[in-house]
Amino acid sequence: METISSIAKRLNVTNGRIYQIIKEIPADKQPKKDAKGKYNFTKESVEAIERYYNSSSSPKTDIESDLVKQLRVDLEDAKAEIKAKNNQIDKFQQLLDQQQQLNLSTNRQNEKLLDTTTNNNPSPDDNPSQNDDTDVLKSTEGNEVKTSKKGLFGWLRR
Repeated sequence: METISSIAKRLNVTNGRIYQIIKEIPADKQPKKDAKGKYNFTKESVEAIERYYNSSSSPKTDIESDLVKQLRVDLEDAKAEIKAKNNQIDKFQQLLDQQQQLNLSTNRQNEKLLDTTTNNNPSPDDNPSQNDDTDVLKSTEGNEVKTSKKGLFGWLRR
């Protein structure tokens, strides 16, 4: 004699699902209850339960398989997008490295130029000439007051 548990194990579902199926199959194929309230399963009622389960589970698997296919496609799209983003990050990192190297190179060249200008003898342009009006402040009384001319790179000579 069949029990709800044995049918559930065979169909790989819970006992609750078997109770649901019993309520959904036609009344003439439902198992009858005995005096204690337990179901008495006939061969016909077990076959009706199995047929109902097999027919109701088929469309779900189709829907589920479509859903799984869509999820796999979405996953592949996400992987491709992540790969593209990683490539962009790598290119930006390479450009940043190049920019830093260029800045370092430029700074070194600037330092060399500053060192060579401070170590060289002053050029005639750096010395104020005797008749340069920019070095002389003329007073109203006729006395001249001389100011020191520092030039463009005068701050480097300190």
